[in-house]
Amino acid sequence: MPRRLLRITGGLAAIYLVCLVAVLVLQPRLIYFPGPPPSRTPQELGLPGQSISIETRDGETLSAWFLPAPEAVGAVVFSHGNAGNIEGRGGSARALVAMGFSVLLYDYRGYGASTGSPDEEGTYLDAEAAYRWVTTAGGFDPSKVVSYGRSLGGAIALELALRQPVAGLFLESTFTSVPDMAELLYPWIPLRWLPGIKYDNLAKVDGVTVPLAVAHSPDDELIPIAMGTALAEAASTRAEWIQGEGGHNSPGVLFQSEVSERVERFLRSTVGG
Repeated sequence: MPRRLLRITGGLAAIYLVCLVAVLVLQPRLIYFPGPPPSRTPQELGLPGQSISIETRDGETLSAWFLPAPEAVGAVVFSHGNAGNIEGRGGSARALVAMGFSVLLYDYRGYGASTGSPDEEGTYLDAEAAYRWVTTAGGFDPSKVVSYGRSLGGAIALELALRQPVAGLFLESTFTSVPDMAELLYPWIPLRWLPGIKYDNLAKVDGVTVPLAVAHSPDDELIPIAMGTALAEAASTRAEWIQGEGGHNSPGVLFQSEVSERVERFLRSTVGG
């Protein structure tokens, strides 16, 4: 009986080990959910803008939309959430343009019509490429550029604010780290102890030195509001806390009249507008 038990236990351990190796190999598929190329242009959506292509330092080509605001006070590099593509963020761009900001929407590598496959460092390079376009072809001084990220995009926007000079950083519905999220979504996988994708925002946020705002909703069923408050509390600079409403995939604070004015005030204050 003991030998049989040992064989069963050993077999189960081997199966679990194989599963862990498979998870490590397939980790990007558990984290990234890229959408297809946009089916409409900015013009077809009634957005004032143009489709552009942006080259990254490592040779990928990103699909992007640049939406200029009349007499813009600044520009927003918008790093979107996990699923879908830039087409689904047209409403957010429209709201930011109405606030006086030109907006660059870009798809990460492997998303939409962008080339390549997503990975953590790759998405950071994508944000840097978007930033370079805004500060060169877009004509905006770094002191007029805000890094804005929602959900997964918050991690990418945060890293951009650490790597490049920006006027401010706005995090909406952002998690503390991928391992923290993995414990919620995949409790049987010890991703915290495996190498790979981390997006450790909680460890990084104290390095942010520019004005910071953190927005989150208590109704967020995917990323708990406690993660948002943890980011705000861990920041070395005082973070402006903006509490929104609605679930994780709701339109967000840009569309909530009670708080959108606070969002606009914060964004304008960072660029002196």
